[in-house]
Amino acid sequence: MRSRGSTESPCISVFSIPQPVRNLAAVTSPLALLLYERLLPGSALGNKLRDEGYRILHVSDLATAVAVATKEKPLVAFVDLEWKTKDAATAIRALKETPITQHLPILAFSSPRHAELQEAALAAGATIIASDEAILAQLPAMLDQAMLVD
Repeated sequence: MRSRGSTESPCISVFSIPQPVRNLAAVTSPLALLLYERLLPGSALGNKLRDEGYRILHVSDLATAVAVATKEKPLVAFVDLEWKTKDAATAIRALKETPITQHLPILAFSSPRHAELQEAALAAGATIIASDEAILAQLPAMLDQAMLVD
């Protein structure tokens, strides 16, 4: 309603134009923690995860895995078992023993010739163990399997 002497037109409404939400993908897509030292298959796995709609957070220091996972709250973690000077099984065990990260599915991978690393990762609490080739070739199926609730 218009009062006497008002200059507003009763037929004009003011609407604000919605602004695009920046970084919407960062908010709506799941985060995968990717711990690797070897460029291949680590970077290839990161690319495949992006193709599947995941955001990637690369961690190159196993000692920070729990702190990063606690802060960033990823949906899943991928751990390369082949490190030159560090033990990936220790990082997996730390993730599984920390109450805030113990629910995290962990997919560990290495070349098939490292059966002892794979066994150590399984004993430490890894959800799935795969070869470098298998994790790349069967990623969607492995993600589905890892997300199953026990």
